[in-house]
This record gives sequence, C-alpha cells and structure tokens, in this order.
Amino acid sequence: MLGLQRFTGSVVTQLYRRATYSSNARAASAALATAASSNGHGSPDDAETRASAATATAAEATRKQKGSGQMVAAAFSSLRNESESSVKSTTNPAVNNIDERIINAKTVNGLLAITENNNAFNRKHALKIVSILAEWSTINRVKISEFENDSRFLRLCRMLGRTALPKNGVNGKNGSSSNGNNSTTKRISGFRTDDLNTVLGVAGDDEAAKLIASISLPQMVKVMSTLAQRKRRSTPLLRSLAFNISSAADQLDLKQSADVLYAMSMLNFQDSVLGAKVCADVQAALPKNSEKSAVVGSILTSLGIMRYRDLDILESLTQWLLKNCEICRPQDLSAYFLTAALLNFKTAQLEDVRKKLAKSIVREDFTRQSDWLNYVWSLTMLGLVEHGQLESVLSTDFLPLLQSDKAGLTPTSKMRLLNLNSYAQLCATDYKGSLLAPDSPVYQVPMAHNKSKQILVNGMLDALKSLLPASNHVLTSVDSKMGFLIDATCQFDAQRNALPLDKKHPDAIRVALMVVDFHDICHGTHRSASGITNLTFDLLEKSGYQVVPVPYNEFSTSDKLLKRVQYLEAKFKDVVSGK
Repeated sequence: MLGLQRFTGSVVTQLYRRATYSSNARAASAALATAASSNGHGSPDDAETRASAATATAAEATRKQKGSGQMVAAAFSSLRNESESSVKSTTNPAVNNIDERIINAKTVNGLLAITENNNAFNRKHALKIVSILAEWSTINRVKISEFENDSRFLRLCRMLGRTALPKNGVNGKNGSSSNGNNSTTKRISGFRTDDLNTVLGVAGDDEAAKLIASISLPQMVKVMSTLAQRKRRSTPLLRSLAFNISSAADQLDLKQSADVLYAMSMLNFQDSVLGAKVCADVQAALPKNSEKSAVVGSILTSLGIMRYRDLDILESLTQWLLKNCEICRPQDLSAYFLTAALLNFKTAQLEDVRKKLAKSIVREDFTRQSDWLNYVWSLTMLGLVEHGQLESVLSTDFLPLLQSDKAGLTPTSKMRLLNLNSYAQLCATDYKGSLLAPDSPVYQVPMAHNKSKQILVNGMLDALKSLLPASNHVLTSVDSKMGFLIDATCQFDAQRNALPLDKKHPDAIRVALMVVDFHDICHGTHRSASGITNLTFDLLEKSGYQVVPVPYNEFSTSDKLLKRVQYLEAKFKDVVSGK
C-alpha cells in the first residue's frame, strides 16, 4: 500500500528559488535569496476521492505487473473522466438487477462475479465496480493484491481503458488527443499514452501533482514536455515534477535533458535544483554524443531563454562544439554565440572559438536578416565582432532588407541596431565604416519598462527627488539613443553638490542611475548581470557616465522613504569619492 499512500498523501512542498544580484560586482556571482512557498488544497468531494483512489489502485498494479498495470492506469484515467459526467438511468430489468447486485455485494469476489456471463453488463457497471474497489482499498477494507491479477478485474480495465478521450480534451479545453482510439496501443518513449493522460486528464492540478511520484522518469519528462506543448503552466504540477526529477537516481539522457530544459524555458519555470540536475546529466551524457548537434543547439537555446548561467555546462558545451565543429549546423553555432552573449559568458578558449566557430559562419547561412543581426549583436557583446560585420548591419542597404523580413523592423531589432551603432562609435577601435543616419527610422522606437520594473523605478525616483528636490537637478526616463532608457541622470561637483543639468559644467561628475530587476540578471549556479545589462553599462561608461546600479534585492519599495534616500546618498558618496 506504499504506492497508494504516496498517491493520497499531501502535496510535496518545495522552496521557490529567487536569484539575487549584487551592485558591487556586475560580472561576479551573487548571493542566493530563497523564498519558501507551499501549496494547499481543500478536501475533494466523494467522486474526486474515489477517482483519486482509483488512480492509486492503477499505480500500485503497475508496479506489481507491468502489462496489467498499464491497463489499470488506462482504466482509472477513463474512470475519472466518466465519474464527473452524469449517467442516465435505464428501465431495463436486467440492467436494474445488475445495479442492485453491485450495491448489495460485500466482497471482492461478489463484485467480480457480476461480470461473468452477463450480456447486460456495460461500461457503467464496470465503472461502478472499479470505483467501489478503489474506495475499499482506500479504507483498507481490501488489499489490491486480492484482485489486481484477477482476469475479471482485467476485463473491467479493458472495458474502461480502450475508450477515446472526452470530446472536450484532456485538459478541459477544446481539442482532442492525437490518435484517439489508438491511444491504448500507441507507445511513446516506452510507455502508454493512457498513462500520461492519467496525470494530465485529472480535473485538479493538486490531484495531478500527487500522481507524479508513482510514474517513471521517462514519463515525468514526457508529462513536462506535453505541458510545454499545450502551454499549460500548472505551478503545483511543475513543482512536483521538478522535485521528483531532481530526486531521481537515474540519469537523464541528452534528449530527455533537452526536453526538460525546453519545457522550463517555454513555461518560464525557474528551479535551481532541477536546473543543476539537468546540467549535471548533460555533462555526463555529452561525451557520448558525436553525431547530433541539433540536441546541443536545443540545450543552448533553452539555457539562453531561461538566462540560466552555469559556467561548467557552458564550458563543456564549448569544448564539444570545438571538437565536433565539422558536424555542427550554422543555427547551432549561432545559438551558442547568442546564449553565451546573453549569459555574459566568455570561455577560456575564446581565441579557439573565434578561429574555429565564429569564422565558420557567414551571412549566407542565415535565411532571415534578423538572424544575421542577432548573430552580429551577440559577437559584439562577446568582443568578437569584426568591422566588416558591423558595417554589414549599419549600412543603408541593410535596413530595407531587414524590413523585407516577415516580422519586419521590430522594436527589438531597432534597439539592437542602436546598440551596434553606439558600439561602433564608442568601443570599436579605428572603425571607419557606415553608421545609422541621424534621421533613420531606427531611432523611432517605443521604449518602456515592464510593470514590476517600473514600480522599482518609481520608488527610486521618489527617493531621488527627496534627495535632489530641484527640478533641474534630475532627468528621468532619458532616451539614450543607444537602444535603452536611462532611468535617471544627475551630476555633482567634487564636493558632492548637485549641479543643474540645464547648464554645462566641464568638471561635473555625470551619474546614470539604472534599476536592475529580476529580468536583468542571469540565474542558475553562477549568477551575474546579463550580457545585455553589461553592454548597457559599458556604453554608458564610454559616454562619460558614472553608472549607479540599483538592484532589486538591495532597494525595495516597501522600505521607508528615509532608508531609500540613505541608500542613494551612500551610492553618490561612493561615486564622488572614486570608489
């Protein structure tokens, strides 16, 4: 009954990790701030209890006997779907007689004997019997071993398990499962579609989360992949999957690791323990892969989307690409450069990467101009861009080509072009190539912070205006013309006296305050500012500003105004004193 207890026990609680960022070290790892969170759920009604217990019965049978267990799981998946729907009564005397016998049965044998030599026996009766058996096993009236291998019970499982999914789909939305009635025979990665539907087809996320502990590791991966495909972000289910996958003794293979990372990135689900487990398994499986670069490209893309920074796995992926560069597709190499740039990662073998990987990619490898732009932008953040590549995207010929793409000239493309234009002027040594025209439409880009960051910015501005009350001492939300907003600017003299911004002061110390929120940093084992944040700060410093980062974990709008003012005052003191 251990498996049954695992099903009917409480939902596993787990800490939700939040990464923090230190304003004193942009490129260094920062301390981890964790916040505990837990799930609770109300008592289910009788139908849900019987259905949950029925699913538990299936899981126990699966462990006892592989073939019949899968059939049991399918039966109980169907049981849950049907237990929530009303069943019309019949006036057939034979049918009514069966109903009475089921109600009056007091033993397992008495229930199962009803199934024998009875032409009027139907699926409604099978549903009732399985539900009663599940209820009896829940209250320890009977043991699962008494009936799990009984041919009559397996017949009930076949009756319930071979039906197609309900018309409204597994998750209660319009649509249907692929292959319909063939789901009882189709196998996916070695397990049945019905086993997966047992988890995804239940009504409540908390109930589904209870089932995760009973399924195998490949099944957990498949459940997670299916959640991503259906864009179903069930937090209780994802946390249960993360806990059980992280706790599994078996290693994920490379494909399974890629699937988990893809699901995490598509569902925007951060879990540092699961991420560490997957990255460790990737490192173990990577040397065995010498033929497929697509799975490596998928892993790299997912790490970049999640902003998950683990220097060990990134270094291992770099070495694999260098060793197997002949079989790597251009899109996989491009994914490496983009992810490395976003994660602010520069390998110890950067020169080899320049010669073997960067040199092997040419503009003709990209069908979309936006992909070429992204590639050049990533090389810029890594310090690997060449003058010819910069000129190729800043020339007047490139903009019409970019506009001809299906997506057109997007705000993201505009901001990246402005990044490159500023880099060419401020950072690229001896650059003599083209630059964006002053009247270029690229400068017409709407820029605004997301809601959570704007709250932090407003809290910072309130404190700043208390510290510098004169209206001409502070400018806010300044368009830098470099592809980003400056949250606030001000300037001081050597004695830390604020100076008006409407007058020029040759010796003034120009300060740019930049709020750094959760999305501006990389998470994972080795946390730091993202590559975009670093590029922003570099361009500001090259423009003559002293950058004052205001990280979300050091500056809170819930703090009293006096505390926030003192925080900014200490930052200004450090800047003026040259610390």
